[in-house]
Amino acid sequence: MLKKCFGDPTSIVFLEGLGVVESISYEEVLIEILDQQVKKLRNKEVASVKVLWRNHLVEGSTWEAEANMMSRYPHLFSSTPTLACGNEFLLI
Repeated sequence: MLKKCFGDPTSIVFLEGLGVVESISYEEVLIEILDQQVKKLRNKEVASVKVLWRNHLVEGSTWEAEANMMSRYPHLFSSTPTLACGNEFLLI
């Protein structure tokens, strides 16, 4: 039996202005860092940043590894290193 399909308007991506190349792919461009968090695992802490991508809504933002984003987009991070301390970040 077939069921009626209900579309999700957040999954629609407009092709105008995406810069699609001949291989039918495009590169995501980081617009803004919305939030930071440090998750504690058993033996280490993992720093993550919430990233807003171009051509996506705020609801479509993703959590990415801070080290990866810092190496790809160094201009978006302050030049002063931070030290994670609970829910606060201390400048050193």
